[in-house]
Amino acid sequence: MTSAPIIVHRPTGTGGRRVTVHRQGRDEVLGTAYSDHDLVVFLEGVGVAEPEAILDDPQWVEWRGGHAHEFHAV
Repeated sequence: MTSAPIIVHRPTGTGGRRVTVHRQGRDEVLGTAYSDHDLVVFLEGVGVAEPEAILDDPQWVEWRGGHAHEFHAV
């Protein structure tokens, strides 16, 4: 794998960040997160154990187009 399996995309103009996960050979959109709590809920929903522990691990989560943990509109 060349990148982290979980991508938190750049903040949108209205706030929030799209979250995708790469599994079973394809990318799946989990939803739009407006906070770390939303992101944790999405990851729990796809079976990630202790998602809070991996949010800052670049092997698991790639934060694109903005600072990690920031969800406000650009």
